[in-house]
Amino acid sequence: MANDFFSRRNLDFTLFEVHKAQELTKYPYFKDHDQETFKLTLDAATEIAEKILRPAYVDSDRNQPELVNGKVTVHPGAHKFFKAFGEAGLTAAPFPFEMGGQQLPYTIFAAVDFITGAAHNSMVMFTGLCAGAAHLIASFGTQELIDTYVPKMLSGEWGGTMCLTEPQAGSSLSDVVTSATPQADGTYKIKGQKVFISAGDHDITDNIVHLVLARIDGAPKGTKGISLLVVPKNRIKADGTLESNNVTPMGVYHKMGQKATPAMHLGFGDNDDTIGYMVGEPNKGLKYMFQMMNGARLGVGMAGVYIGSAAYYASLQYAKERPQGRKLNDKDVNDAQTMIINHPDVRRMLLSQKAFVEGGLSFITQCHKYADLMHVSEDTDEKANLDALLELLTPVAKTFGAEAGIASVNQGVQVLGGYGYTEDFLLEQMARDVRIMSLYEGTTGIQSQALLGRQIPRNGGKGAILWGQEVMKDVSAAETFDELKPYCELMKKELGRFQQVTMHLLGVAGKGDIEVFLSDATLFMELFGILNVSWQWLKLATVAKQAMVMGNPEGEEALFYESKVHTMKYYFHYELPKTKGLATRLMDTTVLTTTMEAELVL
Repeated sequence: MANDFFSRRNLDFTLFEVHKAQELTKYPYFKDHDQETFKLTLDAATEIAEKILRPAYVDSDRNQPELVNGKVTVHPGAHKFFKAFGEAGLTAAPFPFEMGGQQLPYTIFAAVDFITGAAHNSMVMFTGLCAGAAHLIASFGTQELIDTYVPKMLSGEWGGTMCLTEPQAGSSLSDVVTSATPQADGTYKIKGQKVFISAGDHDITDNIVHLVLARIDGAPKGTKGISLLVVPKNRIKADGTLESNNVTPMGVYHKMGQKATPAMHLGFGDNDDTIGYMVGEPNKGLKYMFQMMNGARLGVGMAGVYIGSAAYYASLQYAKERPQGRKLNDKDVNDAQTMIINHPDVRRMLLSQKAFVEGGLSFITQCHKYADLMHVSEDTDEKANLDALLELLTPVAKTFGAEAGIASVNQGVQVLGGYGYTEDFLLEQMARDVRIMSLYEGTTGIQSQALLGRQIPRNGGKGAILWGQEVMKDVSAAETFDELKPYCELMKKELGRFQQVTMHLLGVAGKGDIEVFLSDATLFMELFGILNVSWQWLKLATVAKQAMVMGNPEGEEALFYESKVHTMKYYFHYELPKTKGLATRLMDTTVLTTTMEAELVL
């Protein structure tokens, strides 16, 4: 069954037939769950999505947050959602039992995110940021910090954010200048400004727990001198009541999209009375924050996918209902108009959307399962291997999801034609909402440099080697079906090409010219992203073939499985060939974009 923003049948297929999330319950940490409890959790998320989030999607875009007399107000739907999500136990769901959580696998929690985000991609930021901040405190904070803040954040009583970016320090966090001055009681006085802080102020809760990157007075320059501190909007007095911690909302940025969630400019310490509490050890803040950022990167990749999902189902519905012209082989003007879904170019665009969304969902689910297995594994070598895979694939999942989401929505606008550019249809809003995903948590260019410059050579290329082994396991499984064998051969050929490109680029790096080495990192990222989703489509098609052979499905079920194989073929014939052109450029020794040619761009 598909509603107007996601397919639950496809989600269940991805989770339980392809990635077998239910097998996680054999580990002691997840033993209190089974497939039924997982599905009940997804049901709860679906109910919130359908009853609270989707109805507020358009109105919250038209009536965005406002800062009036020092107070930020947000849409009433955000209040309802934040409360309902917390009361349903979903904010706390992946946390341990002792913290009031359900010890839900992140594989399933990511699916909750997919459902709610497909319904309303902006409002889910309130709960996502709060849970991420709580997880950081729970991971690195003192017991006192944990007891003080985490329960209220997980219950939905308080909110949470992360505060990284400053006016002069965007992605270059080594330039953070917000200061933390030690006090005699072990606290710190915070002074500085942070910008683009999503959910940085609002009227949903009476407190917001900010996690702030700052530099202790006298700390080393660069990333090694950055600390992480809890800086609540309101301090807790001895009697348990709250008093202002003088975190000042200085402005709300008016964004292209994602308007339900305020992006704030915050001031700290304007009157020298903003107090912060150290998380973990001084000068290790960036290391701690990267834990949240890696999870957030997978979340942003998923956001691109779930907005793409909403766009796909909106486009599909429109294409089935919109008559326009006649089939290209029909020259009789007396014949009735055909629905546009019958035009080959429209079907190509819909297949493109479907391939991006379903392949991207599987890829990001794969990453979350690696994270779950790493969490529960007791084998040191296995944990190290899973960590290597996850470090390698996280920037790819973020980038592919974001860029594919943008492409999927753009295809949807094309399907609707002129109507897609109007506020009468949802695609116009989705096009604005999805655009930020390639910027959140590091732009595509930054993710690409991290992939090629850091993750590919890391530990002697261990992650890439392990990845190739993972792919080949699924290629071997696919080779048992004659229909899939040609695609297995294509995959093996592309793996060889990828290895050749990678070795060539590492050879460039070995000569010491890092600027040339990384000059086309974004193209390398694009190539690797296509390969990863090709791998996932081969996996999806294999499971579908197995289901057709073993279960002999009929009707809609048979059509569902057949569509998987058909879409895999589409991806291999339309998307995978793009790697040839990318590889040609990446092997080309002509350099045209380094600083030596800077003035030629002007």
